[in-house]
Amino acid sequence: MSAVLKNANVSLRPMREHDIAGVCAIERRSYDFPWSAGVFTDCFRVGYCCWTILENVELAGYGIMNVAARECHILNICVDPSYRRRSYAKALLDQLLESAETYGATVAYLEVRPSNVAAIDLYLKSGFVRIGERSSYYPARDGREDALVLSKPLAPVGEK
Repeated sequence: MSAVLKNANVSLRPMREHDIAGVCAIERRSYDFPWSAGVFTDCFRVGYCCWTILENVELAGYGIMNVAARECHILNICVDPSYRRRSYAKALLDQLLESAETYGATVAYLEVRPSNVAAIDLYLKSGFVRIGERSSYYPARDGREDALVLSKPLAPVGEK
């Protein structure tokens, strides 16, 4: 399942602590209600799977995931607006799922805004299915927005 990057100038690597400022800048350019630097720092320091994608050594996006009790929870995948439509979100998703399988996860979960049609399309094409909804999950300009809950079975390394 390893992410296939068509451009030789594009690479995936684990996030480093010094990436957090750049990650926060992408987050602010991408969302009306961005995560804080403290949230990213906490994710990094507690050992969540944190990956970055770079183009020509420039940070183009990131993905954050927690793995515990044979489950993974994809918390955030984001690509800088200036790098979108290059399959970088797919590469990050594939990398996170591969990492989850390596850690023995048998199922992946995530939440997504119903208004994020591009992300929903990516997840459905990647084998996720809708399993539920969380009411008023996300902050929104007009109050709150629900979240769709999606899931995908995984085959841990050694069980394929």
